[in-house]
Amino acid sequence: MSTASHLRPWISPEEYLEGELLSEIRHEYFAGEIFAMAGASENHNHIAGNIFGELYLHLRGKKCAPFMNDMKAHIHGAGDDWFYYPDVMVNCDPAGQHKYFCDTPSIIVEVLSPDSETRDRREKRLAYEKIATVQTYALVAQDRREVLVFRRKPEGGWSREVLPEAGDALRLPELEFALSLDAIYARTGL
Repeated sequence: MSTASHLRPWISPEEYLEGELLSEIRHEYFAGEIFAMAGASENHNHIAGNIFGELYLHLRGKKCAPFMNDMKAHIHGAGDDWFYYPDVMVNCDPAGQHKYFCDTPSIIVEVLSPDSETRDRREKRLAYEKIATVQTYALVAQDRREVLVFRRKPEGGWSREVLPEAGDALRLPELEFALSLDAIYARTGL
C-alpha cells in the first residue's frame, strides 16, 4: 500500500464549518484536519456551567456576551485557520461575532480533562495567544481546586497566576467580574 493512501484529505475551513452543522459529534479544526471531541464528565459540566451561569447573569444587558461549549473560537495565523470549542468564552466585539464562531473573544476558559489537559495547556494556549483581543485565558482543573490564569500584559507578553486557595477568586477586571473558587466548584464535592 502506498503512503499516499494513508493521508487524510485536507479540509477547507468552509467545508469544516458546513460539516459541523450536520455532524452529531463536535470536531475541532486545525489547519485542514479535524479531530473529534470526547464527551465531558459531570464535574466538567458543573464547573463550566457554574462559570457560564455567573458570567451570563453578570453580563446581561451589557455589550459583552458569554458563550458555552458550542460556540467556536476562530484563530487565523500564519496562513492557517483553527477552530476550537472553548468551554466558556466571552466576546466584547460584536463585529467579530458570527453565527457559529467568534473571531474576537476577550476571555477564554477551558476546563481540564485527562484527555485534553496537555492540548489545553500547550497547543490551545499558544493558539489563543495569537488572538489579539484575548485578555485572559483560564485553565480550570476538574479533579482538584486549582485555576491557572494567563493574562495579557499591556507592555506585551503574558503573566501567569495559580489560584489554589479557598478564598481565592477568578478575577476578570476587564469585565468587572470576580467568581470565588467555592462558586466555580459548587456541586463538585471539591
